[in-house]
Amino acid sequence: MSKILILSGAGLSAESDIRTFRSNNGIWEEHNVMEVCSVEGFISDREKVLNFYDQRRKDIENKIPNDAHKMISELKTKYMNEVTVFTQNVDDLLEKADCPDVFHLHGKLRELECEMCGCKFDIEYKSIKEIAECPECKSHALRHNVVMFGEPAPMYQRLYNVLIKADLLVIIGTSGEVLPVSEFASYTKYSILNNLEHSLAINHMIFTHTFYERATTAAPKIKCLIEKFIETGEI
Repeated sequence: MSKILILSGAGLSAESDIRTFRSNNGIWEEHNVMEVCSVEGFISDREKVLNFYDQRRKDIENKIPNDAHKMISELKTKYMNEVTVFTQNVDDLLEKADCPDVFHLHGKLRELECEMCGCKFDIEYKSIKEIAECPECKSHALRHNVVMFGEPAPMYQRLYNVLIKADLLVIIGTSGEVLPVSEFASYTKYSILNNLEHSLAINHMIFTHTFYERATTAAPKIKCLIEKFIETGEI
């Protein structure tokens, strides 16, 4: 059975008013990335980092999924065995769109991780200060469940395992500066790229189809191509 891998990035959620990190007016313009999103920064000023992620968590509370999130959810629900969904995003908009079985490569804002036993648990949109202890081991050593610079991303291996078996790769809203998506496209027979604009980190020539436009306007076109592929094995 044909396998389809959908991989999304910050551009997927940008139209839901979730600010990206690297774009103009992005979050990095207000914060030193190494101070708030690195292992070194966490060791240096733990409270500053935890406060940063508390704010990011609060920021997503009232955000709603857009048509691109809904498109991914519809395809995953309809073609459960054919489609695998990975995202670089740490927001919960795919889940709000009722998309099942989403793999978050960089963790989830709504979760905390116990530094003693490794338990990960959902706190919705609360502050870490509101959480007394780990539900498993009762430790007070809690942190955000978001991968920081300088630490491994365990879900990457799962991504590669799915990628090497995929026939169609769909990239939505990623700059290619974190993951080598052009290289990923060379593994699959067909590939689709959707970004708002060109990225110097991506060789768009390697993709079968490219859409340089908003994710919401590209969504119905991508959906048609994916359904055509499921029906015919070609796009």
